[in-house]
Amino acid sequence: MKNISFILFLVFLFSVEDIYSFTPDFVVSKDGSGNFSLIQDALNAIPSSVLRQYVIYIKNGIYNEKIFIEKSNVVLAGESRDSTKIIYAELRKNWRENHTDDYGASVINIKNNVTDLIFINLTVHNNYGGLYGDNDHQFAIRAGEGVTRIIIDNCNIISDGGDTVSLWNKNDGMYYHRNCYFEGYVDYVCPRGYCFIEESRFFGHNLTASIWHDGSTKQEHKFVIKNSRFDGVPGFPLGRFHWDAQFFLIDCSFSNNMADKEIFFASSKPPRILQWGEDREYYYNCHGDSVDYEWHSDNLESAENSPKPEEITVQWTFNSLWDPEAVLESLYSK
Repeated sequence: MKNISFILFLVFLFSVEDIYSFTPDFVVSKDGSGNFSLIQDALNAIPSSVLRQYVIYIKNGIYNEKIFIEKSNVVLAGESRDSTKIIYAELRKNWRENHTDDYGASVINIKNNVTDLIFINLTVHNNYGGLYGDNDHQFAIRAGEGVTRIIIDNCNIISDGGDTVSLWNKNDGMYYHRNCYFEGYVDYVCPRGYCFIEESRFFGHNLTASIWHDGSTKQEHKFVIKNSRFDGVPGFPLGRFHWDAQFFLIDCSFSNNMADKEIFFASSKPPRILQWGEDREYYYNCHGDSVDYEWHSDNLESAENSPKPEEITVQWTFNSLWDPEAVLESLYSK
């Protein structure tokens, strides 16, 4: 029996190396063929003093776990985007009844000051709303102060409530997401700091806002979305902000369900005064399926330094402080 398990493990490693350029440090599997059956056990097994990148490979299955990531330089790589699923039901307001902060209120919880995390080929779903009928804020992935250089690639990130993806380091947070599907309710993709998303799909279930940004700490903070598609329930609005924010939407498309409502500054009490002005939403070649609204017409020339469409790149977004494309290239086989 042990020999059969060893042979299966060798076959598994061969298939992993067909896709990736790495050999995983730990394998998680529901059927017992890996090192662990729980993702959290694999994370806990990473040495406290991490001097290199650790890779956890997660085989197909449904993992009903709440995940706590407290170490930097970690890759969570799933076997299959649609079949490697991390699912947990948690409502933010329920969590906060007995806790002083949001650490633990999400499916994937990233501890303050953890950096350099990569999520590949996974589905992460906070399904509280579907189970209990409450669509209030319920995180799928959440991070706070000091968390930066987070990559989400080829993933489905879903919640049955608001604030699905909440990466909230407003000082120097940098986040890169590619070829993803995001779904949720109010402000379901809501980064603080720098964020670049490309080749992705968005689906909103609410009539308040889909995307949100906080760029209040530095004038150059920006939220860039390229070559992506927005859809949702009839009348879904595109976005809003409560603090200084800056949006760039390049080569995006909108379904006919989108409301004729520009990204707007949401009122608050007491009223906030923006440092860099309210009109920092920029578009290029963005179109509805059959209707184009005046507010998303081309206006890149009005942005600072009047960037050309071809200049709106990953390096431009992060001010050459980080190259997530190179990081991903090192993980995938050539």
